[in-house]
Amino acid sequence: MEHGQPSRTALRVAIRRAAHQLMEQPRVLDDPIALPLVAEGNTRDLERACHPVAQDFRCFMAARSRFTEDQLALAVARGVTQYIVLGAGLDTFAYRNPFPELHVFEVDFPATQQWKRFMLDEASIPIPANLTFVPLDFEHKALTAGLVEAGFDATRPAFFGWLGVAPYLTLEAFRATLTAIAHLPTGTGLCFDYAFPPDTLTGRRREVFDLLSARVAAAGEPFRLFFSPEVMERELLTAGFSSVAHCDSTRLNHLYFNARADSLHLPDPGLGALVCAST
Repeated sequence: MEHGQPSRTALRVAIRRAAHQLMEQPRVLDDPIALPLVAEGNTRDLERACHPVAQDFRCFMAARSRFTEDQLALAVARGVTQYIVLGAGLDTFAYRNPFPELHVFEVDFPATQQWKRFMLDEASIPIPANLTFVPLDFEHKALTAGLVEAGFDATRPAFFGWLGVAPYLTLEAFRATLTAIAHLPTGTGLCFDYAFPPDTLTGRRREVFDLLSARVAAAGEPFRLFFSPEVMERELLTAGFSSVAHCDSTRLNHLYFNARADSLHLPDPGLGALVCAST
């Protein structure tokens, strides 16, 4: 992402989540905010996202959000009252948050956050009282320091969602974020997605990756970081997390696409996976 510019990939992800609301029944992610947020001025892109060829991507975007929010619900049941959305982009959870005691912190670059707030205002979507925006440039301020300044309680456990971000980071930035979260109190959790190394992909999977990689690079946000599940687990344990659980396309299909009348499912294996870790 260019400094001073909102994230183009964030808009594309949001449009795919909105398209899911229109195209799949039953929905994997029921999100009444998604469509109003992006409808204005994005008609052509929304039509493209509704095309059958885009089904795999829009369903994965819905499934990864659903999985993360399901893990968040488990954390809330354990007493967690702080949810941090890292690289929030146009994420909509805070505007349909079903947990009255849960405070949401949306962390993103200032330009992207300013753009999101403009879009929320244009769509007449109110900002909830239990949401705090944290405009943060990670090159100038550490994650924990920025959160604490915004009212985050670093003495209590929290849950972090970090979707669609890791593949765009440098290894140094990725490790710094893991370490910051791993040093928070016991019971803190993290859920995010990551991409498999391109040289492990073959056939159609490699073709799809190359196409997607070219698109994000053209948008100024190239893929940089890739992991195998084994290397990812080692990174998390080295950072200080005590437990790690992976969620690949097989599990997502079992959780959210099982016994559907339309036979909808994610490609298996996929281009990457989700992982959850806790302190």
